Amino acid sequence: MNFSELSKEVSYALRHAPWEYELELDENGGVPLEQLLSSLQLNSKWENLTVIDLIEMIEKSEKKRHVIYDGKIRAFYGHSIPMKIVKEEKTPPEFLYHGTARRFLNSIKEKGLLPQSRQYVHLSQDIETAETVGKRHDNKAGILIIDSLKAWNDGIKFYYGNEKVWLADMVPYKYVLVK
Repeated sequence: MNFSELSKEVSYALRHAPWEYELELDENGGVPLEQLLSSLQLNSKWENLTVIDLIEMIEKSEKKRHVIYDGKIRAFYGHSIPMKIVKEEKTPPEFLYHGTARRFLNSIKEKGLLPQSRQYVHLSQDIETAETVGKRHDNKAGILIIDSLKAWNDGIKFYYGNEKVWLADMVPYKYVLVK
């Protein structure tokens, strides 16, 4: 196990791009260990990663970048993002995007876009971010185009996360176009 490389990946996920890993940081910048682990395991490089590995990464690190507390992990410093995604209900742009594994497309067609194990559906403001997120789940990810303004006008709530991320409680399939 290359703990230095793992530490850099975890730092990137927690400090700079939690939306690429579909992580929701709490007010302290923490995320449930299992949520981080599940996200990292989608990459074949980390598919056998365990909580023990994360603990060992922290213990062996000279720089002490992370801490585990109450079943969560957070970075101590160096964040380039707001520490908390605030649920600010807001009119979304005309279109938002969502990257997903192709294996989930049939379920999305049946049930709409659901948050699954997270509090919200994560949507990207730009297609490039959606592609990056989707490729974490499938090297030929399905890109969904959300007719978000129409959905908003029909009563679906959207929340501003930050300059790259929007959140929704759910998005019915009638507002989704598979690219």
